[in-house]
Amino acid sequence: MEWKLFAHLRDAADGQSVSVDVDGDATVETALDALLSARPALAEEVLDEDDELADHVRLLVDGEDPFAGGDGLETAVESDTELALFPPVSGG
Repeated sequence: MEWKLFAHLRDAADGQSVSVDVDGDATVETALDALLSARPALAEEVLDEDDELADHVRLLVDGEDPFAGGDGLETAVESDTELALFPPVSGG
């Protein structure tokens, strides 16, 4: 499974993408756990003080927001699912 990372998250992970291995009955949460195990420096960037996905981080599953009408972190994923993390964007 491939995670695509954007902006400063690339720097924290030492690359724009990270491949992780997960079991056949994986969810977004298990894929995120695998990513953070593979690249621990990302945890500080994407987790809040309760070790939950920070509200300001955008996560996409195959280009779709799993929190908008989906199952959030419990969304099922497969080995060919593309996951993406975006940090907050600001500017004018």
